[in-house]
Order: sequence, then structure tokens, then C-alpha cells
Amino acid sequence: MENVDHIGIAVNNLDERITYYTDVLGMKLLNVEEVASEQVRVAFIDAGNTHIELLEPLSEESAIHKHLEKRGEGIHHIALQVVGIETEMERMKNEGARLLSEQPKIGAGGAKVAFIHPKSSFGVLYELVDRS
Repeated sequence: MENVDHIGIAVNNLDERITYYTDVLGMKLLNVEEVASEQVRVAFIDAGNTHIELLEPLSEESAIHKHLEKRGEGIHHIALQVVGIETEMERMKNEGARLLSEQPKIGAGGAKVAFIHPKSSFGVLYELVDRS
């Protein structure tokens, strides 16, 4: 693991939450994009030493939609930066981690991403992010 890449926060209304983070908290909006593979619209916010990723569902099939229905708005995942995600996924599987997919997907900004099931990481959903 290189460092914490970002903290993902599920939101009901992306535009309203962007205003909160930029106007109230004084942070800088970096970009907004849709991630088709996850059926979400995301905004990356510069939080100084890391980023905050706000996630708004685009459909009822989105994992973020399901998260919002069960838990409401709030922290969804912590993303860890890695290099060589396929190797890291294999290493983690060999150590007993349960991954949500066998291969990485393409996430925001074109990064390769994979998630570790929270049942194998003590209740925390971790995302592996490879931007190399």
C-alpha cells in the first residue's frame, strides 16, 4: 500500500454536497465525472493530504443506492493506493482477503480499482486504486 488515495462518501444529491464541501468547508472541487461501471456520478474534492470522493447513484442498481437505503449518507469506503493491482489482489487473496471481483474494474479517472469485502476487513469496505 502506498497511501490513502481517497475517502468515498455516499450522498443523495451531489450538487448540494459539492456546495457544502467547497463553500462551508472551503475545499477545492477537482472534477466531476460519471463512472459507468459503478453506475455513479462522482466528485473529487481536494482535502489537502488526501481526496474526498462524493458518490451519487445513477440508478437503483448502483451499490451506492443500496448503501444509501440501508445506511443513509456518510462514509462508504476508504481507498488505498497500490501499484500493480493484479499482483496485490492475488497476494491479498492468498492472505485470506475476500475480494468483490476477480479482476480490477475501471474506476474514476481511468484508474484500475477493486474492492475488499468488508466481512474480511472487520467491517470496512476498502478499495484498491492503481493509477499507474
